[in-house]
Amino acid sequence: MKAVIQRVTSASVVVENKTVGAIQHGIMVLLGVEKGDDESKADWLAEKIINLRMFSDDAGKMNRSVQEVEGSLLVVSQFTLAGNCNKGKRPSFDTAAPADEGKRLYEYFVEAVKRMGVPVQTGIFQVDMQVALVNDGPVTFILER
Repeated sequence: MKAVIQRVTSASVVVENKTVGAIQHGIMVLLGVEKGDDESKADWLAEKIINLRMFSDDAGKMNRSVQEVEGSLLVVSQFTLAGNCNKGKRPSFDTAAPADEGKRLYEYFVEAVKRMGVPVQTGIFQVDMQVALVNDGPVTFILER
């Protein structure tokens, strides 16, 4: 399971000209599910993101979690994170989880975050989305489990 996370001042997802998810202060999560991923990986990733100290304290150091700053998450499925671009000119998605398993673990991840008490907005699984965000910092991390 892979995630690209960005500290944002705002982020939104639009599908067919309608905003389906939006947050202000918080974390934009692009989540990729791969073959072999399971609930334990989703739990680990959710806990890591929720507790990662990537927000500034009063001294300007990254020392606060999204919970501590009362932020939110916007979680968007991103199967292209499983893409391999090492050979040829077309990415290979051989390591991506099948759609039904990807959706199940994506939804499991979202519920895991909610159980930790962090507000969550989402995109819509397996549809064309337009994602907009204002990266704060910029601060971006890549997490993989």
